[in-house]
Amino acid sequence: MTLWTAQDAATATGGRAVGDWSVNGISIDTRTIETGDLFVALKAARDGHEFVAQALGKGAGAALVTHAPEGVAQDAPLLIVADVLSALEDLGRAGRARTDARVVAITGSVGKTSTKEMLRDVLGAQGRTHASVASYNNHWGVPLTLARMPANTEFAVIEIGMNHPGEIAPLAGLARPHVAMITTVAPAHMEAFESIEGIAVEKAAIIEGLEDGGIAILNADIDTAHVLENAAETLGVKALWFGQTATDYVLDKIVLSGNTTVVQASVQGAPLLYKVQTAGQHFAMNGLGALACAQALGADLALAAQGIANWTPFTGRGAREVIALDPADTRMTLELIDDAYNANPTSLSAALDVLAAAEVTHDIGRVSKGRRIAYLGDMKELGSSEIQMHQAVAALPSTTDIDLIHCVGPLMRHCYDALPEAQRGHWTETSTEMATHVGRDLDAGDVVLAKGSLSMGLARLVDAVRKLGHTPTKDAQKDDV
Repeated sequence: MTLWTAQDAATATGGRAVGDWSVNGISIDTRTIETGDLFVALKAARDGHEFVAQALGKGAGAALVTHAPEGVAQDAPLLIVADVLSALEDLGRAGRARTDARVVAITGSVGKTSTKEMLRDVLGAQGRTHASVASYNNHWGVPLTLARMPANTEFAVIEIGMNHPGEIAPLAGLARPHVAMITTVAPAHMEAFESIEGIAVEKAAIIEGLEDGGIAILNADIDTAHVLENAAETLGVKALWFGQTATDYVLDKIVLSGNTTVVQASVQGAPLLYKVQTAGQHFAMNGLGALACAQALGADLALAAQGIANWTPFTGRGAREVIALDPADTRMTLELIDDAYNANPTSLSAALDVLAAAEVTHDIGRVSKGRRIAYLGDMKELGSSEIQMHQAVAALPSTTDIDLIHCVGPLMRHCYDALPEAQRGHWTETSTEMATHVGRDLDAGDVVLAKGSLSMGLARLVDAVRKLGHTPTKDAQKDDV
């Protein structure tokens, strides 16, 4: 199906089309480009114009550029514009304007991507649904997602992130959502903000992008809920609240059963039961917020509650895998919780709660006692309190139920030093160094968590654990539905 014709793209961007072309997708990466894509020559670590010839050679239908790059034929299919990023924003704006889709935008310090994927699954069962890929939630990810949206989309799920003040409002203005959700407000990117209240103000800016009559779905259980409430009231926006202390979507009871979370909730007094196919109170909360969004968009709540059971976390975001250590003995396994994509104090605490509640298996390995083992990497961008926040990990209630904690990075050294000696595993400067220990650290019956900020590279450690056996992974680069 044609996504953009040369004429439509030129009209949207004010650019000049070379050739009469059409494209059925949009790509910013020649490594994953598909035949018929529009290649967008963004400037990042390198200038995308250097890769235009390669993109066209791989079958790109056209390229979005500021000039015809060297090595590209004069009659090559191009869309020439004054600025590539601005033109991508224009395409996103036009893509949003030409659809009648009901749009939800999601932000929050923790849980944006998981909630977005829950909504993708839930809404996808009730209509043609388009959603952000992976964590495409920044100044180029949001317009790219909107520009990729087919005109016949019925539901759209847009993830919006930030690192600094002033980033969310313009992206929300591009998305023009009918529903805006804030998953939570937590101490993340503290280097760029004076306080947690400042983060809440920035998150609340998503409400500014709401269409007339739009609805804000807000977390009632956070300390900065009053900041979100003030923002909604100032803008005259209807707010619906979810959480244990909420009055609209109330989380009444959570039961963890193996790798399943069963949730009893109530919606304005009516009972609601749903389950999530992974363990964790934070997933239960994200699920409740997702269901609130689905109903606010006009989806059937009962079907949505059934559909959310089909969602499972992606690699790096809490995905659980069984690693077979001995192909001749099916009992010889360990369980891996891969949460290595990112970390802040709130998400790390939630991950440790999951590990503490995990069921180990005894009497099958060389150690004979199944253990709960954590590999923790530095949490970045926490500002002046970063040392205290890492030290505090050792004092979390859940750590008493964890047998060994291995720490990676100079900041996690403070956690390591604060741990009781019996719980200290190894400390290393890097994940690469820590990965050399996993073969000796782990045994059948163990449950293993890996968690840290992306730059700490705990994915290397996760790969080392996987190499102890042979297991498939769920690809976070899930295609749009």
